Formats: sequence, structure tokens, C-alpha cells
Amino acid sequence: MALDKDVTQQPQRPECQRCKFYYVTWDPNFPYGCRAFGFKSKVAPYLEVYSASQTSCLKFEPRNRDNG
Repeated sequence: MALDKDVTQQPQRPECQRCKFYYVTWDPNFPYGCRAFGFKSKVAPYLEVYSASQTSCLKFEPRNRDNG
């Protein structure tokens, strides 16, 4: 009999640093920010999103990495 997936696991980790909405703030108390959701945090934004909604971040969009 197969075991069901444990729902208490951490969310699949989107790489916030590769998201166009992620930024580093000047606030030492809240160094990470998400422009899509409009907040700053002490931890990676995807963890705040998961904590509030129990779902992975649905706003992730990769950054445009053009060199020109």
C-alpha cells in the first residue's frame, strides 16, 4: 500500500532570487521583499506566502536576464 504524501512538508521552493518581483531591502530587520505581494520579510518571501496560504507562490515570474 502506497503512503500518501505528507502535507506537513515544506513547499516546493521557488527560487525567489530568480523572480522578477524579489528584491533586497535596506531594512536590516526585514531584508527580503516581494513586489508582487507588497511585503518585506525576515525570511525568503516564498516561506511567508506558504505560511499565510499553505500553497506555493503563484506569482513567481523569472527575471529577464538580457545582457543588453
